[in-house]
Amino acid sequence: MTGVPEPMSPDARRALEQELSTLRTERDTVAATLRGTDADSPGDLADQADELQRATEAARLDSRIAVIEARLAQAAVAAPPAPGVVGVGSTVMVRFADGSTTAVHLGEIADSTDSALVTADSPLGRALLGRVAGDPVSYRTPEGPKSAVVVSVGSPSGEA
Repeated sequence: MTGVPEPMSPDARRALEQELSTLRTERDTVAATLRGTDADSPGDLADQADELQRATEAARLDSRIAVIEARLAQAAVAAPPAPGVVGVGSTVMVRFADGSTTAVHLGEIADSTDSALVTADSPLGRALLGRVAGDPVSYRTPEGPKSAVVVSVGSPSGEA
C-alpha cells in the first residue's frame, strides 16, 4: 500500500478474519495428512508425489495466513485518517479530466462486494490517499497517465 500502516474498514476486517479462520482450518486438515504418513516406509512414487503436493498446499496456506495476519496487525496499529483526508474507508467524490464525477469508496480487496470500490493499492487509490478536497491527483493506467480532482471526502461511514 503506502508503506505506512493503513486502517481497515470493519467489513474488510470481518472478511479477512473469516478468510483467516477458513485457511487455518484447511491448514490443520492438510497438516494432519502430512503427520499421518510413515516417514520410514519407502512408499511408491505416487505416494511421494501426493506427499509433495500436500506439503506444497500447506506452504501456500501458510503464506496466505501470514499475509492476512500481517495486514490485520498493521490495521490494528494504524490511526484512521484525519477528518477530510482520504484514507482507507473514505468515500471520495472525484472529478475526472473528461468532466465526469464519480463517488468511489477507497477500501481493501476484502470489500469487493462494493460496486464503487477502488482499492488502496490501485493506481487511483494510491493517488487519492492522504489528499483533501480540491487536490489534483495524477496516476498511471495501462492506457496512460490520467488526472482527476478530489471534489469531496466523506468519512469511513460513507458520507461524502
